[in-house]
Amino acid sequence: MLNESAQAYWRANLRLVAFCLAIWFLVSYVFGILMVEQLNTFQLGGYKLGFWFAQQGSIYTFVILIFFYAWRMSVLDRKYDVHED
Repeated sequence: MLNESAQAYWRANLRLVAFCLAIWFLVSYVFGILMVEQLNTFQLGGYKLGFWFAQQGSIYTFVILIFFYAWRMSVLDRKYDVHED
């Protein structure tokens, strides 16, 4: 892989990681801790939404982000021709 292509691949990877971490931070810290009182005015499955985000939402989001990251990395690998066949 050419040096310029390798740098572009690495930048794209870092942007993807930063995006995933920002989403995870938003769901786990902001929704689960900072906005818990506002979210508790709503209910999801019989539980207050703030409680749900703190207990379940961040875990579900993390699992979804794992699959999203794997899918996007597959797309990036093919774009920069570093994929495995």
